Amino acid sequence: MQSHIIWFNQVLKVAIQLYFQQGCEYKSIEDIEPPSDEWLEDVVEQNNISFEESFVIMLALMPHISPQNLDIFFAQNKTFGRQYTEFGGWKGLSHAGFLPTGETAAFVLAGEDIEKRKKIARLFSKDHWFYKQYILRLEGANEGEPFLSGQLRVSEEFLSKVFYDTEYKPDYSVGFPAKRITTELQWSDMVLDYRVSTELDEINTWIFEGNSIMRKWGLSKFMKAGYRALFYGPSGTGKTLAATLLGKKNNMDVYRVDLSMIISKYIGETEKNLAKVFDLAENRNWILFFDEADALFGKRTSTNTSNDRYANQEVAYLLQRIEDFPGMIILATNLKSNIDEAFSRRFQSVIYFPMPTDELRRELWQNMLPKEWLGNNAEQLLNIAAETELSGGSIINVVRRCALKMARYGITYLDERILKESLSAEKLKK
Repeated sequence: MQSHIIWFNQVLKVAIQLYFQQGCEYKSIEDIEPPSDEWLEDVVEQNNISFEESFVIMLALMPHISPQNLDIFFAQNKTFGRQYTEFGGWKGLSHAGFLPTGETAAFVLAGEDIEKRKKIARLFSKDHWFYKQYILRLEGANEGEPFLSGQLRVSEEFLSKVFYDTEYKPDYSVGFPAKRITTELQWSDMVLDYRVSTELDEINTWIFEGNSIMRKWGLSKFMKAGYRALFYGPSGTGKTLAATLLGKKNNMDVYRVDLSMIISKYIGETEKNLAKVFDLAENRNWILFFDEADALFGKRTSTNTSNDRYANQEVAYLLQRIEDFPGMIILATNLKSNIDEAFSRRFQSVIYFPMPTDELRRELWQNMLPKEWLGNNAEQLLNIAAETELSGGSIINVVRRCALKMARYGITYLDERILKESLSAEKLKK
């Protein structure tokens, strides 16, 4: 990294000298060769980085790694008694140093050359790998203001690679109302009927083969990127677990969106909150999981009032964002009928998670009950447990209650009385 900082400072110094026609040993900043150690190529995982791209990345990093190197941009234009307009820049709330904008990059790399400025502007388009790989972006330019006046912001993901050499995993916050969910279970631990397992296997196939399928047969002309699935069925039947294990099996992070922080009574805020999640997830290998999705993706109503119209606008916006999202989205709900039909038509998979049968319940109990709990009466206890119609989630609650009772009584085995008491307590919750 140090060699790139030295190179950046040299380019910046020469650009200033050339612009203000001061004495300089170089005729162009391009005469200054970038470092040959390939540190930048490794950290961004990109080959053949251009001179301009290398400088812009370092410019975006500089406030984080060596902010004093940008103090030169605080120079005053003595004619007007203010900073030079062509330097660009913005002021943060707590950071005392200079924060670059697109104008800053254009000044150094293009000067007054209009054609070069156009070339620099294209570095910040959504088609460029800066945007697609979530390296850096221009943000914050208000409506009607010049495009290059946007703040040059490096992504937290890229900063994580630079500072910690690790993949960035965002934390739950107001700015990112979603939480990564994980499990210690494996794909083989799921107990589902054959039909559900088959449909989940189809999703696995798409995750693994989807891109090659689209390219091989030219299906991208007719099919949008991404995959949308709806899981529905009673609570505790494995919808969340299935989504989590789909991610684990395919090395994808699963983020459960917090609907309580997404939905707002204020006009337009729900769309803004949801946009934060979609924008951050757009170019990452994530699964977005919306639990209790009918709260957000429910049916549209007749437009009798202005509130109805705004609510319908929210649904229409969500529909469009989901349809355009290039990754994997899973919605979960207890009742499929609560989901707007316009959404339902756009799901590639609609999977019903039923209550487990007697046979599946017995398998769940066998998997969840520690073997050391069961003595010679294991078969009898399993038969008693499997007779009660419960979902997998409810069975977990019963096992927890049994463990608490056993700990309280100071015993290490499960007897029929404790099991029946725990089953009865769970049934009373319904």
